[in-house]
Amino acid sequence: MATKKKDRLIKKEIKRLTDLFKDLEENKKSAVEGLIQEAAFMRVTLSELKEDINTNGPIDEMEQGEYSILRASPSVTTYNTMIQRYTTVMKEILNLFPKKDAPTVEDDGFESFVTNRD
Repeated sequence: MATKKKDRLIKKEIKRLTDLFKDLEENKKSAVEGLIQEAAFMRVTLSELKEDINTNGPIDEMEQGEYSILRASPSVTTYNTMIQRYTTVMKEILNLFPKKDAPTVEDDGFESFVTNRD
């Protein structure tokens, strides 16, 4: 992918993520800026890698002198590593949001009826 196109896609992704996290507290926004930039880069790169895998396949034939061997494509290896790191970065970003309390379920007596019957 051409660098200008990639840079444009990264900026678009940064804007998308920044808009998603606009309600974040001010002190956390500065901490999340670097993570957003890294996440945007990784998402665009993952898209490139996925396109390469779909085009060239997940298996690569590597010449070794008189013979050749089949191996996982370098794109697959890079994709697998990067998707794990992307997931970790996104979890870090999402953990900066305050946790919402889970809704409480009102006891209607059914569970105690079922467990206490003879």
